[in-house]
Amino acid sequence: MENSTEDYKIQSFDLETQMLLKTALKDPGSVNLEKVSNIIVDQSLKDQVFSKEAGRICYTIVQAEAKQSNGNTFRRNLLNRLQQEFKDREETRERSLQEWVCYVTFICNIYDYLKVNNMPMAALVHPVYDCLMRLAKPDALMNEEEVRKRSFCLAVMYICSKLTSPPPRPLLLQVDCLVLQLHRIGEQLEKVNCQRMDELFFLLRDGFLLQEGLTSMARLLLLEILEFRAGGWMLSSTAHKYYYSEIAD
Repeated sequence: MENSTEDYKIQSFDLETQMLLKTALKDPGSVNLEKVSNIIVDQSLKDQVFSKEAGRICYTIVQAEAKQSNGNTFRRNLLNRLQQEFKDREETRERSLQEWVCYVTFICNIYDYLKVNNMPMAALVHPVYDCLMRLAKPDALMNEEEVRKRSFCLAVMYICSKLTSPPPRPLLLQVDCLVLQLHRIGEQLEKVNCQRMDELFFLLRDGFLLQEGLTSMARLLLLEILEFRAGGWMLSSTAHKYYYSEIAD
């Protein structure tokens, strides 16, 4: 079932850009797709809500272009821009953790939505792993920026238990992002490269067991994701109740 353009969260754009995006969703051959891809990436790097929505928008444009002309101009431009942002990721992280987390969220959503012959795009596998590995390093686990807004970990609660109105709470920005992305695409990533997933979880295990100075919430999130993978990318009902009652408190 095709989505109406009204279903996409593009209200944050000015009216001219909204019209451009709506046209791209329906008639991609009539617009500048490089411009469209840059608009989507630029907005994704500064807007967490949109960075989670953007994968779905990109998927629709890719499908529409393939159906219309069997082309891949939009996907090529999107991947080129993602590659450039990937090269600059450390500079982005140093400049703004918020922008860095938005980038990781965006590339993981693109990995989740865009497939080639119903398989994840091979070109994104290692970049996605590299981003998640960076989030699992000691300085990312330790040097957290706390912000007051809806939490990524509460977004995990929404995915798992369909909570609709989680209360706002302080965030552990990078740990929350890491855990949420692993909930979303961890099983897919493991299927295409189990060795790298093992390496990532060695880092997470060492962070949980050996790293001093972690907050209690960071330890809880790390323990949850360790148990989540150990359980075959799912939690028992007892474990789910324990972790998410702790997060909500």
